[in-house]
Amino acid sequence: MVEIDDNLIGKDVLEMAFDRCIKCSTCKYGYKNFEKICPSGEKFLFESYWASGRIRIIRGVVSGELEWTDELKDPIFACTTCGACMDACQAPHADFIVEMIEALRELAVRNIGPAENQELLVARCEESCNPYGEANSDNEQLKKMFELPEKAEWVYFIGCTSNYRQKNLRDSTLRFLKKVGIDFTLVDEHCCTSPMIRTGQLSIIDDYMNYNISKIKNAGASKVITSCAGCYKTLSKDFKRFGKDIDFEVFHSLELVKELLDKKAIKFKSEYNKTVTYHDPCHLGRHMGIYELPREVYKQIPGLKLVEMKRNRNFAWCCGAGGGVKIAYPDWAVEISKERLEEAKDTGASIISSTCPFCRTNLSDANLKYNFDFEVLDLMEILDEIEIEVKE
Repeated sequence: MVEIDDNLIGKDVLEMAFDRCIKCSTCKYGYKNFEKICPSGEKFLFESYWASGRIRIIRGVVSGELEWTDELKDPIFACTTCGACMDACQAPHADFIVEMIEALRELAVRNIGPAENQELLVARCEESCNPYGEANSDNEQLKKMFELPEKAEWVYFIGCTSNYRQKNLRDSTLRFLKKVGIDFTLVDEHCCTSPMIRTGQLSIIDDYMNYNISKIKNAGASKVITSCAGCYKTLSKDFKRFGKDIDFEVFHSLELVKELLDKKAIKFKSEYNKTVTYHDPCHLGRHMGIYELPREVYKQIPGLKLVEMKRNRNFAWCCGAGGGVKIAYPDWAVEISKERLEEAKDTGASIISSTCPFCRTNLSDANLKYNFDFEVLDLMEILDEIEIEVKE
């Protein structure tokens, strides 16, 4: 076995690849219902595109039995890192499979570079502080529009996708926070670094993490809330994994909604007479274990009928946008989402809803491209359409 570079963040999880996986194929079809679970494996139908195959690639490149070539890029990077393999696996390394893949990508970036276009995630951030390459928003205009203070108990960390691509979701969340009386403010964010971590491009993440932590600290906040599943996982889990000492609590917006409902601080008054099916975001579900909270909120909305897709909760089919797939394999990303919408169609729902702006984007793209007739909405957008009574 070749010694793994100590500078690799994923050194420990890479070493797991050498003695844990027995190629039992559980990661291909799940351990419970034998439904297909892996978008990558199902698309390419070759061992290298399943989790077990990627673990073999780790063994090969680290041991020197497999040479680094551009032919390895697709097997390494054509994966949404949705975590379905992680959930299905029954071996001791199960909880670390996605970290293994991310560590493999870090190794690949050092030797053959990232997948096509993924380098733009870093280049755009270096120029504009966000992976979309949009002119940086320091959020000052939003602070004035919503009359927000400079310092507050909470910071709403908007996230790049909401701030630059899903502005209605952003504004719905802002209106909700104002309506229910949360003491919050905004900061001049840099990307949370999730896209770079997922694609193994770690050159800027330390600076960006430190920057965001300092901005939150300077705002006097002890709590951070986000309506983005990717930001939520990154701020609450990855910051700590990469050695950051954060002194604030991190909440997803739906956690706050559920807490306010439980305390009877708010009550939904008007009816929302539509049939909704919920899509579990991978970063919120399999990565963070949050499945029931959103369902409990939807069920408390008067008139709303919640129906489940065949694959739901930890068995949910990925939307297709994660892991750098949206930028490197855009056509395939939307193809993955098409399968999810076909499943949603079988429920009879008119609305497919999620709690992640990335899911909302990709589901909307597939909805348009393949001529589905869904309304794709985030939970916060639905709440923005109903009357909410706030208890004093």
